[in-house]
Amino acid sequence: MLTVRRQYKVDRRDIMYLRATIESFDGMAVVRTNDPAEAIIELLIAPGCEDSVEELIGDLRNRERIKIEEL
Repeated sequence: MLTVRRQYKVDRRDIMYLRATIESFDGMAVVRTNDPAEAIIELLIAPGCEDSVEELIGDLRNRERIKIEEL
């Protein structure tokens, strides 16, 4: 199975928090900053973890009030 790639536009101030939070779930996803100036990150999601990542992104949007826009 191939790694799933998804890109998101976020607030620049949230990049490190998102990276630390998402990568704290070992093996679920890796965060890569594609364009720091535009605050575009890419998630490299392990096969089978897509639903877990979507749930985490939803929680970050709702509970933490972090703006995460999928591109």
